[in-house]
Amino acid sequence: MKFFERLLSSLQSVSESKIKCENPTERTPLINHTHRSSLCQSVFIIPQRWVMAIMGFLAVANAYTMRVCLNIAITQMVRRRAHSPAYEEGSCPGDVEEAMGETTEISGYDWDEETQGIILSAFYYGYIVTHLPGGILAERFGGKYSLGFGVLSTAVFTLLTPWTVGLGGATGLIILRVLEGLGEGTTFPALNAMLARWAPVSERGRMGSLVFGGAQIGNIAGTYLSGLVIKESGDWQSVFYLFGAVGILWFILWAILCYNDPESHPFISDKEKKYLEEALGRPQNSQPSAIPWKAIFTSVPLWALVCAQIGHDYGYFTMVTDLPKYMTGVLKFDIHRTGTLAALPYAVMWISSIIFGWMCDKMVKRNWLTVTNARKTFTTIASVGPGICMILASYSGCNTETVVILFTASMGLMGAFYPGMKVNALDLSSNYAGTIMAIVNGVGAITGIIAPYLVGLLTPDSTLVQWRLVFWITLAVFIVTNLVFVAWASGDEQWWNKVNQDNRKQQEVEISTVHSVNMDIKL
Repeated sequence: MKFFERLLSSLQSVSESKIKCENPTERTPLINHTHRSSLCQSVFIIPQRWVMAIMGFLAVANAYTMRVCLNIAITQMVRRRAHSPAYEEGSCPGDVEEAMGETTEISGYDWDEETQGIILSAFYYGYIVTHLPGGILAERFGGKYSLGFGVLSTAVFTLLTPWTVGLGGATGLIILRVLEGLGEGTTFPALNAMLARWAPVSERGRMGSLVFGGAQIGNIAGTYLSGLVIKESGDWQSVFYLFGAVGILWFILWAILCYNDPESHPFISDKEKKYLEEALGRPQNSQPSAIPWKAIFTSVPLWALVCAQIGHDYGYFTMVTDLPKYMTGVLKFDIHRTGTLAALPYAVMWISSIIFGWMCDKMVKRNWLTVTNARKTFTTIASVGPGICMILASYSGCNTETVVILFTASMGLMGAFYPGMKVNALDLSSNYAGTIMAIVNGVGAITGIIAPYLVGLLTPDSTLVQWRLVFWITLAVFIVTNLVFVAWASGDEQWWNKVNQDNRKQQEVEISTVHSVNMDIKL
């Protein structure tokens, strides 16, 4: 931890030492201060808070493409078995000839279903570990490099995937996926710390929906483009080269364009800086005070948020990791059709998250709903709606059009999570947003290990009856966790958010009083 703190401190000092647009102390400027400031500001037509939001959106999208591309690639990495032409009770007949024709030229690794499950879940073992350290580092040094280095390391490991599999087989890939998870674990805590310094309350729903909605674009690209690239190139290795290279390119742009807060940004306009100072307050220049761990871990609204995150992640990971399995195992879709149709729900979810974010901000701004009731309302929509759609899809049998429509509607309604519980950590505590997000997202990510394993246990034959039980359990998790959130969640700032600042102010007043008394005695 000390090593990373020293590394981030040195990088921060290097970043601050660059030539800024507003540097009046330059001895021989080529252009005077006023002209240079206006020139730099005019280059960026988009407000800098939205530049940060767009780059944050791309960060999440890149992180998810590198996370989920293996879900499609692994189907081409292993030896596949042709579907039986016999129609079994509780399953769909599918296109047998097409399925048989696909396997004639494929020879891959001999990994059974259990081994594949371990490979796919290995990512989350590392993902959970770095949440809390990532949040603390983001609060202390800002989220720029905490997020940047996390995505960069994942990109490098993604590029190394073909080489690692060839050298170490399944064991090497498992270790590499754990390392990728370690890199991505800092993503959401760092982004939360950035949003706390850049997102005004009146724009928080839209900015949060945009940034976190990058997960859906990442899922779309990771599923659809993976299938397309493998089909066109003829090998699975090209997928990892593509997404790894894009991740490195993103890091270069992020390092150039984005900064920890408005105060340190060299390109921000005076108008925008003043607006953010009035909306968010001027950031403290001193080192962050000690984190009030006891107050945080005894906060009822925080644990209500943790429950909502568990419900969201369980349903979300069930869909992300197992929807392709349902399409291939139950509906008997071929791999190309699976990749295309599995991407559709995420596209709808991304669009709906932006619409729900706009609706939430509008309702809060016009005082139709309080922040607390807005968070509860949209979280309820995102919990109950998807669960019901999943159940209806499981009872639609082999009617593929209806099943796809219902799964798409399920993911679309899940987009309401983003202006709901996803931005609630910012409401509770802006000063410790990174730490709060690390706790909430870290606990929720455990379901990324549980959900795929439980689905594998419950669906050994991939029949409709077995999958119905999976979706009933998902609906139950949605409802229970949502009831806890509705009962005890809050959209108000918690008292412990500024407790250390208040103590520091009191100490300053006491020191000032003592100093005044001493001066009076001397006089």
